[in-house]
Amino acid sequence: MDSELSQLQQAQVAAILGPDPAPFETLISHLMSSGNEQRSQAEVLFNLCKQNQPDALSLKLAHLQSSPHVELRAMSAILLRKQLTRDDSYIWPRLSPSTQSALKSHLLACVQREDAKTISKKLCDTVAELASGILPDGGWPELLPFIFQCVTSDSSRLQESALLMFAQLSQYIGETLIPHLNTLHSVFLQCLASSSNSDVRIAALGAAINFIQCLSSPSDRDRFQDLLPAMMQTLTEALNCGQEATAQEALELLIELAGTEPKFLRRQLVEIVGSMLQIAEAESLEEGTRHLAVEFVITLAEARERAPGMMRKLPQFINRLFAILMKMLLDIEDDPAWHNAESEDEDAGETSNYSVGQECLDRLSISLGGNTIVPVASELLPQYLAAPEWQKHHAALITLAQIAEGCSKVMIKNLEQVVNMVLNSFQDPHPRVRWAAINAIGQLSTDLGPELQMQYHQRVLPALATAMDDFQNPRVQAHAASAVLNFSENCTPDILTPYLDGIVSKLLVLLQNGKQMVQEGALTALASVADSSQEHFQKYYDAVMPYLKAILVNATDKSNRMLRAKSMECISLVGMAVGKEKFRDDAKQVMEVLMSLQGSQMETDDPTTSYMLQAWARLCKCLGQDFLPYMSVVMPPLLQSAQLKPDVTITSADSDDDIDESDDESIETITLGDKRIGIKTSVLEEKATACNMLCCYADELKEGFYPWIDQVAPTLVPLLKFYFHEEVRKAAVSAMPELLRSAKLAVEKGQAQGRNESYIKQLSDYIIPALVEALHKEPETEICASMLDALNECVQISGPLMDESQVRCIVDEIKQVITASSTRKTERAERAKAEDFDAEEGELLREENEQEEEVFDQVGDILGTLIKTFKTSFLPFFDELSSYITPMWGKDKTAEERRIAICIFDDVAEQCREAALKYYDTFLPFLLEACNDENPDVRQAAVYGIGVCAEFGGSVFRPLVGEALSRLNVVIRHPNALHSDNVMAYDNAVSALGKICQFHRESIDAAQVVPAWLGCLPIKGDLIEAKVVHEQLCAMVERSDRDLLGLNNQYLSKIVAVFAEVICAGKDLATEQTGSRMITLLKQLQQTLPPSTLASTLSSLQPQQQLALQSILSS
Repeated sequence: MDSELSQLQQAQVAAILGPDPAPFETLISHLMSSGNEQRSQAEVLFNLCKQNQPDALSLKLAHLQSSPHVELRAMSAILLRKQLTRDDSYIWPRLSPSTQSALKSHLLACVQREDAKTISKKLCDTVAELASGILPDGGWPELLPFIFQCVTSDSSRLQESALLMFAQLSQYIGETLIPHLNTLHSVFLQCLASSSNSDVRIAALGAAINFIQCLSSPSDRDRFQDLLPAMMQTLTEALNCGQEATAQEALELLIELAGTEPKFLRRQLVEIVGSMLQIAEAESLEEGTRHLAVEFVITLAEARERAPGMMRKLPQFINRLFAILMKMLLDIEDDPAWHNAESEDEDAGETSNYSVGQECLDRLSISLGGNTIVPVASELLPQYLAAPEWQKHHAALITLAQIAEGCSKVMIKNLEQVVNMVLNSFQDPHPRVRWAAINAIGQLSTDLGPELQMQYHQRVLPALATAMDDFQNPRVQAHAASAVLNFSENCTPDILTPYLDGIVSKLLVLLQNGKQMVQEGALTALASVADSSQEHFQKYYDAVMPYLKAILVNATDKSNRMLRAKSMECISLVGMAVGKEKFRDDAKQVMEVLMSLQGSQMETDDPTTSYMLQAWARLCKCLGQDFLPYMSVVMPPLLQSAQLKPDVTITSADSDDDIDESDDESIETITLGDKRIGIKTSVLEEKATACNMLCCYADELKEGFYPWIDQVAPTLVPLLKFYFHEEVRKAAVSAMPELLRSAKLAVEKGQAQGRNESYIKQLSDYIIPALVEALHKEPETEICASMLDALNECVQISGPLMDESQVRCIVDEIKQVITASSTRKTERAERAKAEDFDAEEGELLREENEQEEEVFDQVGDILGTLIKTFKTSFLPFFDELSSYITPMWGKDKTAEERRIAICIFDDVAEQCREAALKYYDTFLPFLLEACNDENPDVRQAAVYGIGVCAEFGGSVFRPLVGEALSRLNVVIRHPNALHSDNVMAYDNAVSALGKICQFHRESIDAAQVVPAWLGCLPIKGDLIEAKVVHEQLCAMVERSDRDLLGLNNQYLSKIVAVFAEVICAGKDLATEQTGSRMITLLKQLQQTLPPSTLASTLSSLQPQQQLALQSILSS
C-alpha cells in the first residue's frame, strides 16, 4: 500500500510516527482545532497513519497518556476508544499480537495512574469498549482480577474507576459478569453503604443499577433487593450535605431503574415514593432536583407493561403528587409580553415549574386513568377555583384541560360539573383566566367529544361567541376562535347549523378588524365550521369568499405568510363544503394565484409550501376530473416534497458531543441501541403531507392519475419501510391499491398510451412483494392491519395476474402475522397475572386486544379474497394454513377470531364446491355448534355456512340435515330473533333453511318445514340474502310447488302478502327482475283466484301497501 502514497505523504507519516514525539502531538492538537481546514487536513493524515501503520499509531496514542498536557491525554483516550469500537473504524483485528498485548497492559496501567477525573472516566470507557469485544471469548483474562483489585483497594479514585467499568460491562456484556454475582453483591453493598466518598457511592449506584438490569432471572434480581436502602441513602446523604449535583446524578440513575425494572422497587415502594415526594415538596431544593423526583414517580406510574396497576395501590401518594403538580402551575407571572404577543405560541410568564407541572399532569392521568385521578382532582379543583388569586383559577382550568385525555371516560359521566367549572370562569376578571377557560373548552371538545357537543352546545357556543367580542384582549379573541375549531371538529351539521348565523358573522368581524393573530384564528375556525357544516355553509359563501380571496391576494409580506397560508386552507375547505357548482368560478381565480405562488422562490421555513400542497389536493377533491389540467403544475413540487431526505444527525447515545440540546422544537431525538438519532421534524411533516396528497390524487382522479404512476410508484414503494415517521408509512400503504386501480382503469378505458395488461402485472409485481416485505418488518400493530387491508385490495385488483410464488409469499406472511399476534396476546395474558393487576389495567388490555382483532379481521378478508380469486388452486395453501386457522375455532378464543375462522371455511365451501367436500368432516361439527354461539356475529357466519354446505354438500351433508334443522330452528325461534343485534343471524338462518328445502327436500318433512320457512318471510335485515331468498320463493311459486302452496292452496294468501311487501320495498328486498316476475305472478293470480280470496288477503296488508298493490295490479 506504501507505493500508493505520494512521497510527501510518506514523509509526513514517517515523521508523525517517528521517534520525535512533537509531530504526533501537533497532529493530535490539530485534530482538536476549531478551524475546519486545519482539522480536516489532520484527519486525512491520521487516517493515512491508521491505514498504513495501525500498530505504530495505536502505540503512539497509548504513549500520549504519559503526556503532561491534560488536553492531549483526553484526546488520546477518545481517539483510542474510537479505534477500538466495533464499527467501521475498528482496528483491533489488524494489530499484531504483541501490539494487542502492549495496549491492554498499557491501558490498565493508565487507569491505575491517571489522576484527572475526566480522563479517568474516558479511559474506563475505552477499557470497557475493548473488553466488550474480546472478554467473552477469553481475550483479556487479566481484566476482571484487575478491576476487583481496584474496587477493594484503599484508593477511592480506583474504586470509582472499577465501578465505572463494571457499569459499562454490565451494559455491554452483562452475562460474562453473572458468575461473579455474589462477589459483586458484596462489593456494591460495601461501596454504597461504607464509602465516605460521594463519587464512589454514585459510581456504585450506577454499577448496581446497570447490573440489576442485565439479570434476566427474577431470583437473581431479588438477591439485590437489600441494596435498595443503601441506594436511596446515596441520594438522601447527598441532599443532606447540600451536594445537589450528586443528588441529581443519583436521581437520574434511579429514574432509569424505575423505567426498566419497576417491580424491583415494589417491596419498598412506600418508603421510596414517600422520600421522592418529600424531595418534590422541599422548596429549599433546586428546581432541577425537585423535577427529577417528580419524574421518578411519574416514570413508575407509566411503567404499565412491566408493573401494571402497581402505583394505583398508593392512593395517598397520588393525592400528594397531584397537589405538588397543581402547585407548580401557580408559578406563573402576568407578563405584559403575553398580552402584546403577535402569535398564539407566546407563553411569556410560564416558568419551568409551570411547564413540568403541565406535562406531568397529562402523563399522570394517562397512565393512571380517570377512576384514580378524578376523585383526587374533584377535591382540589373547587378549592383552587374558590381562592382569591387569579393564579389558582388559572391552575385549576389548566389542570382540567391536561387531565381530560387520560380521564375522558370518567369525565364524560360527570360532564355537568366539568362544564360548569369551566363556563363560570368565562366571566373571570383576569384575561389569562378567561384564556385558560377557553383553552379548557377547546381541549375538552377534543377529549370529551362528541358527548360534550351533543349535550352542551347551547351553553358552549354562545359563550365562545361572546369571548370573540373581547377586543381589549386579542389573545382571548384568537383563542376563542381556535376553540370554535376544536368544538366543530367533533360536531354534526345538525348541532352546528342553528348557530352558524351568529358564529360566521362574528368570525367575519374578526377577519376585518382583528390583529393578525386573531385573523389567523378566525380563518382556521371558519375553515373548520365550513368543513363540519358542509352544504349548510352555502348560504354564507357569497359573504365569506370575497374576504378570503382578498387575504390570499393581498397578504404578501413576509410577516403575513401564515395568514396567507391559512387563507388557502380556508378557501379550499369552504370550496369542498359547498361543492363544485357553487365554487367553480372562484376556484379558477384561486388556482391562478396558487400557480403563480408555486412558481416563486420560497424560503425553506415558509409555511406556505405545506398549506399549498394540502389546498391543491382539496381543490382536486372538489373539482374531480376538472382538475386534471392543473396536475402538471401541482405534481413536480409535490414529488419533490415526497422525496425529501430526512435531515438526520447520528451520535452515540452517551457521547460527549451531544446533538445541540438547544430548545429547537423542530428536532426530535430517538435512541436506538447505542445511537442517538436527531431528526428535523419539519422536513418529515412536509414529506408526510406530500405522501398523503399523492394518495388523495390517485384516489380522486382514478385513471386520470395514470400519467404520474411511473414517477409516484418508485417514490412511495420504498417509503413503506420509512421508520422515521408513521404518517409517511401510512400514506405510502394507502396509496398502493390506488396506484394499481388507476393503472387498471387506464388500461381498461384505453387511456394508457397503448399499454396493456402486462403493464398492470409489472406494477403489481413491484408493489405486492414490497408490501409483503414491509409487513414482515412493521413494528406497529395498527399499521400491520392497514398493510393487510391494502394487500387485500391489491389482490382484488390484480389477483388473477399474480403467480404462485407471490401467493406463496403472502401465505407465509399470513402465518407469520397470526403467530406474532398470538405471541402478543400471550404476553398480555402474562401481564394480567401481575400482583397489582386491576380493572383499569384490564380495560387497557382489552383495548390493545381489540387492535389485535383488527389484524385478524384483515387476515380473514385477504384469505377470502385469495380463495375467491384462485378457487380450488388455492386449496394446497389452505391445507398449510389450516393448522393456524383451526385453533381459532377454540372456545378460549375471542368471538371475533371464531367468526373469522368460520368465514374462511364458508368461503372455501362456497368457492371450491366439490373440491371442498373433504373438509366437511373436520369443519361441519364446529359449524353446527357455532350456530348457537352466544355471539350473534358468530351465529350469522355459522348459519350462512350451513346454507352453503346444504347447497353444495350433496350426500356428504345429507346425514346432518336433521341436526342442522334443529340448530337453525333455535336461531329462528329465539325470542329476540328480530332484535337489531340478531336480525342478520336470523335472516341467514332463514336463507339456510330455504337451501335445505331446495336441495334436501327428500330428507325432511316437507309439509311441515316448507310452510315454516314461508312463515319467516319476507326477511329485511340482510339485503343480500333477502334478494336470494325472495328469488327462490318466486321460482317455487312459478313451478306451483305443492308443499309451498299447501293443501287447497291454503298458504296462498301468505305468499301474496310476502310478494306485496317485497314489491312495495322497491329494489331493497328483490332485484328488479325478481320484482317484475312477482308482479306477473300476482296478475295471474288476480285472473285465477276468486275475488273474495284476493280481497281478504289484501285487507291484511297495511293501508299504504294495499294502495301500492292496487295501483300495480290495475296498471
